[in-house]
Amino acid sequence: MHNIKDLKKNLNDYRKKLLDRNFDFKTDFFVTLDEENRRLITKKEKLEQEKKLLSKSKDKSNFEKSKKLSSQISMVANEQLIAQNKLNDFLHVIPNIALKDVPIGKDEKSNKLISQNGKIKNFEFIPKSHIELGLGSKDIDFETSIKLSGSRYVVLKNKVALLERALINFMLDVHTNEFKYQEISPPLIVNDEVMFGTGQLPKFEDDQFEIKLENSNERKFLIPTAEVVLTNMVRQSVLNQNQLPLRLVAATPCFRKEAGSYGKDTKGMFRQHQFYKVELVSVVEPKDCILELDRMLKCAKSILEKLELPFQIIQLSTGDMGFSAEMTYDIEVWIPSEKKYREISSCSSCGTFQARRMSAKYKTPNGTDFVGTLNGSGLAVGRLIIAILENNQNQDGSVTIPEVLKKYMKNLDKI
Repeated sequence: MHNIKDLKKNLNDYRKKLLDRNFDFKTDFFVTLDEENRRLITKKEKLEQEKKLLSKSKDKSNFEKSKKLSSQISMVANEQLIAQNKLNDFLHVIPNIALKDVPIGKDEKSNKLISQNGKIKNFEFIPKSHIELGLGSKDIDFETSIKLSGSRYVVLKNKVALLERALINFMLDVHTNEFKYQEISPPLIVNDEVMFGTGQLPKFEDDQFEIKLENSNERKFLIPTAEVVLTNMVRQSVLNQNQLPLRLVAATPCFRKEAGSYGKDTKGMFRQHQFYKVELVSVVEPKDCILELDRMLKCAKSILEKLELPFQIIQLSTGDMGFSAEMTYDIEVWIPSEKKYREISSCSSCGTFQARRMSAKYKTPNGTDFVGTLNGSGLAVGRLIIAILENNQNQDGSVTIPEVLKKYMKNLDKI
């Protein structure tokens, strides 16, 4: 969320920068909403002052005047609340501003290639897709998942289920032991204020799984990513400066409706309603956000380096970044059956944008200030399974286990 004072001072600058984010910041509408809200606040304060002066008088005739003023104050207060809500509704859907080093563009066509890493394997046979490999082993079962839950789910069995568990444990070990992240086992269900804090609500409500509770007005949601719950751990808090940086990691199921993905990746495990992901979150002083983003990117890509999988790093353009981000790098892993790289991680700095929505602050020598927040996939488990199955497949349909995973997989060489 943006500082309203900054918005008012720099209307034209914000409008230009938000157009780069594909957001039409209607400055005249904003000014009208803000002026109406301030007019009603001033009117209410004036009426309250009049009533306060009357209360000091001992004249009994002022009783009716005071009663009338109370009624007026109540009416103006209701009008002001409506005006404030309209202003908030407008402000809450404005995306973050991109940093100056972010490529300007409307979509992914303007993304910038940063590096390509690892060697793409030349197969002496036509490589199979993860779907074909899974059907051959019968360890990736879409037929049963359709009976159980419908489309965009999967049942993993036997050695592929073991591979999933091995990857989660391997990644958690790397991030906690090597990079000193604190492991968290968080709730998978959160309230609407938490979803607002990280930016899922109100703009992306259609993509969330909401849980209906009987006899309750509370709104609860299944988490779309552990970013939501990890970042909100500092919500409505004032941290000591020596508590920063705070680095958290969690492996959780994630739940998404994928409302805007109709017709995309309808087969296989690429785009599902439920999937595991290892998530990294950092809370830092705002001045350290970009250094922390570089560190987080290093942590995420180290997993692919240890697994010896080819990948590339992309810097997203202003039009392709997520709602809360000020700068984002995507890591894309090579998928042989598609002959292209596919996203497996997205690492973003959000600056103070989420902290303002969460009221998350830290103590400074001069008082308090909002913290900086970052999040990144470290990595998406389902897509990592796809990458290992396809890149490490053999002509007989078996898959060679990466050396670093063997101790997590009963020392198996192949599956």
